[in-house]
Amino acid sequence: MAVIKFHNTLSGRKEVFEPITAREVRMYNCGPTVYNYVHLGNLRSGVFSDVLRRTLEYNNFQVTQVMNITDIGHLRSDADEGEDKMTGALRREGKPLSLESLKDLADFYTSSFLVDLNKLNIERPTIMPKASENIAEDLALIARLEQKGFVYSTSDGVYFDTSKDPQYGKLGGLNLKETESRVGQNPQKRQGADFALWKFNSELGWESPYGKGFPGWHIECSAMSMKYLGETFDIHTGGIEHIPIHHNNEIAQSESASGQSLANYWLHHGHITIDGQKISKSLGNDVYLKDLEVKNISPLAYRYWLLTSHYNTAANFTYEAVNGSQAALTRLSSHLSSSLSGKISEEYRQKFLAFINDDLDTPKALALVWDLLKDPQISEDDKRATILDFDRVFGLDLEKGNLPEAFQIPAEIRRLAEDRQLARLNKDWQKSDQLRQQIQENGFGIRDTEDGYKITK
Repeated sequence: MAVIKFHNTLSGRKEVFEPITAREVRMYNCGPTVYNYVHLGNLRSGVFSDVLRRTLEYNNFQVTQVMNITDIGHLRSDADEGEDKMTGALRREGKPLSLESLKDLADFYTSSFLVDLNKLNIERPTIMPKASENIAEDLALIARLEQKGFVYSTSDGVYFDTSKDPQYGKLGGLNLKETESRVGQNPQKRQGADFALWKFNSELGWESPYGKGFPGWHIECSAMSMKYLGETFDIHTGGIEHIPIHHNNEIAQSESASGQSLANYWLHHGHITIDGQKISKSLGNDVYLKDLEVKNISPLAYRYWLLTSHYNTAANFTYEAVNGSQAALTRLSSHLSSSLSGKISEEYRQKFLAFINDDLDTPKALALVWDLLKDPQISEDDKRATILDFDRVFGLDLEKGNLPEAFQIPAEIRRLAEDRQLARLNKDWQKSDQLRQQIQENGFGIRDTEDGYKITK
């Protein structure tokens, strides 16, 4: 059995992966807060967790993958201050403050997120629980913490007392003084690092023994991961920005309640930057998949570009770089046009396995593909079979071989298709039909599938 190694944020070093149960892996991936469209930085998380899952499956593990949908409880500030992002989105879009409107808003942006997953050829997680559908689990976990003396109340919510957890901040070697400075000081908190388990809200929320309101962001992830994966599971992933607060808070509340480790391996991906700054809606430098498509850049070219950098490093986005990845992907696709059968090269497969099993080293694995294509000792049919085997991990959808044709769709047609998709998500069927007619009048067809829309000449 091949050895797999991951850089474990919990220990700060690369470790041999040993699952709790032989040949089975249970992992939790932090999903989106569906208050708006997801940008390219958000989508790196989806590609990373997908490559991780594919690598484990390539190594013959059975994977149970849980990715949450946060549709309530994510406040704008790490200090548990400010408005809930979903509530703010209701105000932004002029919708009434009600649980029904909240669900409609969440369903809309969740649908858009799933379309983006399909475009990036990201396998659908085993389970995608919504925070709003697990309120009872949140309250049950808070009750367990209350019974053990970790909980106290203020005028605005119920908080976790970090002073009661001697291991608080163990993920990433957290400096507690820096954290307290970062999250700010609420005079009613016992410690600056204490965090909300339940926030009171008289306008919008659920009834609870503590008062009407909604759960904290951190308790939601703990409750959902423990519900679907057990109190201890194998792998937890997310962006590096989650290490100091969100993930340390998850660990503190989960392990204080259960008395067991939450996850044995913590893996974190780096940021996507533009001009050295993290992609962020608040900075106004966010770029979306549709922005690539209107420039006639395939979403799979963005996936290829992500694979050229190691997952735990920052990657600086430029259209020039992604265009270069598209050119490489086009060349690669042209080498796979043969429909003849071939055999997988065991020599190259072993090299590939060594790279991906070494903390998902996709840059070296991609370089190996080009070495293979230049190798005169391997037949063209065997090259094709071997590369398609590698694509079980890359997820570039190379077997279809239809990438060059997809690039021939004009940018204007792609824009009309995106506008139509938006109209459908808004249930504006009249506008959707009008846009379909425009697309057809320009010589193209469009059909809707479970994986999103398909455009054909």
